[in-house]
Amino acid sequence: MVLDLLLIGLAVTLFPLPVMAFVLVVASPRGVRKGLVFIAAWLACLVAVIGAVVLLTGGKPPAPRSPPSTAAQVVTLVLGIGLVGYAWYRRRHVRRGAEAGPEAEREAGQETGRKTGQETGEEAEPETGRTPRGATSPDGVSVRSAAALPVLLQPWGMVGAAAATVVQADLSDAGNVVALVAFCLLATSSLLAMELSVVFAPERAHRTLAGLRGWLARHKEPAVFGLCVLLGLWLISRSLYQLAP
Repeated sequence: MVLDLLLIGLAVTLFPLPVMAFVLVVASPRGVRKGLVFIAAWLACLVAVIGAVVLLTGGKPPAPRSPPSTAAQVVTLVLGIGLVGYAWYRRRHVRRGAEAGPEAEREAGQETGRKTGQETGEEAEPETGRTPRGATSPDGVSVRSAAALPVLLQPWGMVGAAAATVVQADLSDAGNVVALVAFCLLATSSLLAMELSVVFAPERAHRTLAGLRGWLARHKEPAVFGLCVLLGLWLISRSLYQLAP
């Protein structure tokens, strides 16, 4: 159980989508305060899920091969398959969009240029995909948004796998309690590191986080694919091993 929780926590903290959102939050005015709100909401989600499972089990793991134990392993298996399936679906979707994107954008830009030229008598530039002036910027991130984003961007498939793993937790064992706390901290460690860097070295942190966001924007899809596939295969193998007679 401990190894499973640590691996899931590592995958959660490295998941790029919430990291990119957090960079936008801390880059906005009063970013430190909003970052704290983001982290508090993020932790609240994790604690709520773990607390709900502990309440259901009473802090005592079910007997091996019992219906609750088997059900938890089946849920883990389904979530593992779901993560792998999500990774492949997302990869195919992105590839399809990448193949169709340049041609569609070119045609749309040419059509826009022709229409505008006909109306004004001048040749208009095609669409470039650049963000227009006046578009929403990080300055528009509110405290309410900072609290809602962790709920929306939480990798719930991974958190669900953690919940199925927590079914095996025995709260009478101090090691299991430490593992639960370590999971929450590890799953939040990337956000905590960025928040602390902004608090103690704001100028340097903002430059570093801007570079990190640019890197993630370019490598987000491979990161999502790799994390989901690796964790999904691990969960599948572990659950099949536990379900094997």
